[in-house]
Amino acid sequence: MSADHAVDRATGAFVAHRNLLFTVAYEMLGSAADAEDVLQETWLRWADVDLGQVRDQRAYLVRITTRQALNRLRAMSRRKESYVGPWLPEPLLTTPDVAQDVELAESVSMAVMLVLETLSPTERAVFVLREVFDIGYDEIAAAVGKSPAAVRQIAHRARHHVAARRPRTVVSQRRTRAVVESFMRALEGGDLQGLLDVLAPDVVYMGDGGGVKHAALRPILGAGKVARLLTRGLARNTVPIAFGPTVVNGGPALSVHLDGELDSIVAAQVQDGRITGLYVVRNPEKLSRITSQTPLTLR
Repeated sequence: MSADHAVDRATGAFVAHRNLLFTVAYEMLGSAADAEDVLQETWLRWADVDLGQVRDQRAYLVRITTRQALNRLRAMSRRKESYVGPWLPEPLLTTPDVAQDVELAESVSMAVMLVLETLSPTERAVFVLREVFDIGYDEIAAAVGKSPAAVRQIAHRARHHVAARRPRTVVSQRRTRAVVESFMRALEGGDLQGLLDVLAPDVVYMGDGGGVKHAALRPILGAGKVARLLTRGLARNTVPIAFGPTVVNGGPALSVHLDGELDSIVAAQVQDGRITGLYVVRNPEKLSRITSQTPLTLR
């Protein structure tokens, strides 16, 4: 086989699985920028592989991606220790098919991604590969450098940890969109009562400015506090503000433009007809993926 033909085969396999590899890396990292770096590192290692010795190209590529993402995740853990205020996952403008895939949409939702942040790097890798992508224990063991028996124990522990913290009800996209639209109308009108009507009593508000944009340095709890925070912010605003519906991470959300420029993305978690979580990303470094749709896949 010629060198050019080998490169073409390697390139074809990588391109065929690229969306899957990006999804694996993003779910492990919560950062599109870091996921792209992981894919670049994966390609460099994949290009040196003797494809004649590879029985399952998809599995081999996932293994490389997982190892690189684990290395990156451990480095990110140190970065997050010095992050200013809450750290939220980087929102992605997703394609319509992501929202239609209930399992995929839930796994990349802001609420679930935040639960994954509470796992150790190895626990997160094992959980994502097993529970989201349904990869076998032996293959996961090869990817994370553990025995299959150890991986089973890690998966069991991570599964229970996530189950205790993730949202317990799945809400239809139509219902979630209606709630988010009611929230948007209340914001547009500066309607305090309208906000109180749509916010759950125990709603949690989290803002991510990354030390670059103003944002609450701690989560804010309770409908009254959150509603007052929002209405005060709107009242103090001195430039034209526009809210628009969008879809990020597989679910309905809002984009906020100040004086024509994208200022923030507001993702919402909805349960029982009310918003239980508001996740506001203002850090400009995390808003670059909102200009074009990002294809994600579990396969």
